[in-house]
Amino acid sequence: MVTMTPNNDPNSTSPIAGIHPALASALAAKGYSQLTPVQLEMTNEEYGDADLLVSAQTGSGKTIAFGIAIASTLLGSATRFDVAAAPLGLIIAPTRELAIQVQRELAWLYAETQIRIATCVGGMDIRTERRALERGAHLVVGTPGRLRDHITRGVLDLGGIRAVVLDEADEMLDLGFRDDLEFILGASPKDRRTLLFSATVRRGIAELAKTVQTDAVRVATLATTEQHADIEYQVMLVRRDEREHAIINTLLESDSKSALVFCHTREAVRHLTARLVNRGFSVVSLSGEMAQSERSNALQAMRDGRARVCVATDVAARGIDLPNLDLVVHADLPSKPETLLHRSGRTGRAGRKGICVLIVPENRRGAAHRVLTMAQLTATMRAAPGIAEIEARYRRQILDAAVSAAEPDEQEADFVAELLERAGPQRIAAAFLRQNLAAHPVPEDLLPLPAEALQSRGLGNRVRRSGEDHAPTREPRGPSMEDGVWFTISLGRRHRADPKFLLPMICNAGGVTKRDVGAIKIDESETRFEISADKAGSYAWQILQPGSLEKGIRIAPVGEMRAAPRQSKPKFKQDGKPARKHKAPERAPATDRGKPPKHKNRKPKRPH
Repeated sequence: MVTMTPNNDPNSTSPIAGIHPALASALAAKGYSQLTPVQLEMTNEEYGDADLLVSAQTGSGKTIAFGIAIASTLLGSATRFDVAAAPLGLIIAPTRELAIQVQRELAWLYAETQIRIATCVGGMDIRTERRALERGAHLVVGTPGRLRDHITRGVLDLGGIRAVVLDEADEMLDLGFRDDLEFILGASPKDRRTLLFSATVRRGIAELAKTVQTDAVRVATLATTEQHADIEYQVMLVRRDEREHAIINTLLESDSKSALVFCHTREAVRHLTARLVNRGFSVVSLSGEMAQSERSNALQAMRDGRARVCVATDVAARGIDLPNLDLVVHADLPSKPETLLHRSGRTGRAGRKGICVLIVPENRRGAAHRVLTMAQLTATMRAAPGIAEIEARYRRQILDAAVSAAEPDEQEADFVAELLERAGPQRIAAAFLRQNLAAHPVPEDLLPLPAEALQSRGLGNRVRRSGEDHAPTREPRGPSMEDGVWFTISLGRRHRADPKFLLPMICNAGGVTKRDVGAIKIDESETRFEISADKAGSYAWQILQPGSLEKGIRIAPVGEMRAAPRQSKPKFKQDGKPARKHKAPERAPATDRGKPPKHKNRKPKRPH
């Protein structure tokens, strides 16, 4: 695959064959001299003003491609646009984020033509858009619903349209925009040029093309059986109850600068986001219920590095382009190949490599095989990363940071010498190690799958087995500390307590790491655990702070749990719901008042 490669000579302005001179200059000024396959295909002068039905991989540079394709239609032989009046071109995108992204790309691509571009997208101020349209625009970029609204109100006049582009047409059909698209195109001239760009060309797209295009030329830049070379697919088999643990460990093991995690529903997004925040991840979320300002803030946090993980639903993440996104995690397995391809297409863009991980519970293995087969993809089978792998990565990072650190400067030299003299290199190195390890989230302890479960039946012929270097966690956990302080938590075997979820809860409640926790002994109604002596005092103070524990759960030093005074607050059961209070009846029973007793769930006898 030929990728858009920066030109080593930024002053080069040599035109690229088949591209309008004004656009060629803009590309050269940006430092690009090579085009992706779909961009190169759009330079074919044989297409002329024909309608085009184009299929290309998500992230292959389609915006620049259709910008190149419609330049001659909009400009003709001119190098600049005349005074803006009614729009000449229309770009329709499925989401606000994609429409705004398209506007930004075309703005620099057409910068030398003195183009005026107006955006019309849902969630933005409609009055501002109306004023922009009234002032005049050469090109309009918008989403179907808002464009139809402006047309209906008589604000947007499509009478002068020469070219219409439907970007991500398959996604617009999935979102139910077909009626809006047909309405918009029906309001434009019949002799317009119509270009459909889509990642896949299934039956719905073919039917839409017949409706809105005339003798369209089919352009496919890649064979339909060719897998995206820049995306590595991995299937991570996990136990049914360890899906979230596997997601956490996958994010901890990855070196990715930013990651996108997909869930099916808004509630799943909220739940997983809260779980990741509690584990110390810098995370934002995207879902359909969010306001545009919230979505923009979340995306900006990902772009500028304030957040590393974005948890999103399919609809909310459609059309977004995040820089340096090299990891996509499917927390919920997609059921359709189109969904899998669209999700995965957020990474591996413009020549960058990406990894796509499907978290697959054991019982969904067959479903994973089916969706991969329908999408014509081959994946590597692997187990979820274990504690040993993640901690080995932590240590590599700490070692790299220490080796790459600069020599002490003049202001630091005296204090460095004092540290070496008073503490010595061994203790300083140990303190450095502990401080850095404590700054990392604690990985989850996963039970290894049986070896036969990792056989790659139909899911690819490469198998990587990880996480087999640690045995399943059983109570008691860890050796007993010589000077450890014992605490107790009000969860035991009858509450289905397990070290896998107890350990993170214990650590989060008192602000310690798992290295500060010794033995864990699970009894019938409670669990006893050790905290190292140097952390026990701060731990005892931290667990008394509001919000340190979920409702209905208590932690206290051993011996104080039962001796604690009764509180006026209502007690809670382990599920967080208020426990029923049993009070003696204040009135006589119903039978003493001459009324028949009420029997719950007892059906009345049928008359004979």
